[in-house]
Amino acid sequence: MSQPTPIHGVYLSDSHDLDAIYGAALRAAGTDVILHQPEAVQDPDQIAFALCWVPGPQAFAPYPNLRLAMSIGAGVDALLGHPGLPEGAAIARVRDPHQADLMAGFALHEVLRDERGFDDMAADQRAARWDPAPMRAPASVKVAVLGHGTMGRAVAKGLSALGFDTHVACRSTPEAPLEGVSYRTGATGMQDAARGAAYLINVLPLTAATENVLNADLFACLAPGARLIQIGRGEHLVEGDLMAALDSGQLAGATLDVFRQEPLPADHTYWADARLRITPHVASDTLPDVVATQVIETARALRDGAPLAYGIDRARGY
Repeated sequence: MSQPTPIHGVYLSDSHDLDAIYGAALRAAGTDVILHQPEAVQDPDQIAFALCWVPGPQAFAPYPNLRLAMSIGAGVDALLGHPGLPEGAAIARVRDPHQADLMAGFALHEVLRDERGFDDMAADQRAARWDPAPMRAPASVKVAVLGHGTMGRAVAKGLSALGFDTHVACRSTPEAPLEGVSYRTGATGMQDAARGAAYLINVLPLTAATENVLNADLFACLAPGARLIQIGRGEHLVEGDLMAALDSGQLAGATLDVFRQEPLPADHTYWADARLRITPHVASDTLPDVVATQVIETARALRDGAPLAYGIDRARGY
């Protein structure tokens, strides 16, 4: 029986050692898909695809026959906007089903942490103070979720299961809407979902239409003293509008997991602001075995001229 023709790829990332994270799983998953570190590539003409996370500005230039760039995560904005990626190259992304569950767990944790006063109770414990906090029914608490892709759907499903009044802003009403969830669509969908909400959770993809959507106009729709949970992309947030909303009391606080510049610089004012909770882009992550399975499948499909199951629509941005 003949061996399958090898297909060669390259790791491209300015921020992560992708081979250290995923290499062992990839090598175990398929010997016919061979990935190289850039410095180990002996024949650039052989490279048919790249496995990427924030590739540098000249990252694609050495590979004249590149036909695919695949993101290790859900975000593909760094590829869509990359000036060096050949126009005819396909773009794909890993779709990790566990990643949505991790994202939902993070978002629900942040809502419950505030709603049930866990930080206050931790302070009470340190002070040996018995001070039960008041409660309110989850059904009386409106939560707005921006986005209803794999991540947004998991977040909305979890919120609804806990009894929260859940409103989702999305492009169109989904074919399989979640029971107990209200959907807001159209030009005013985000404002309609946010109006009077105590929590605003952003899980949108980054596109030209969603850049800077977390702004003063949207914050003004929320209930006074609301909280932002920003787990989408850093470019969604207008940072000056966030600080103004915090200073005015329109927002009581925010959880920020993604930033325009990552890692967040050590001298950034966010670190010392007690109204903010800063996490290092860990709301969810892709698991190595899932990455390996989907990269191998995608590379083989590229080699064999088959449809790319994990490909994205460049025009839509996801």
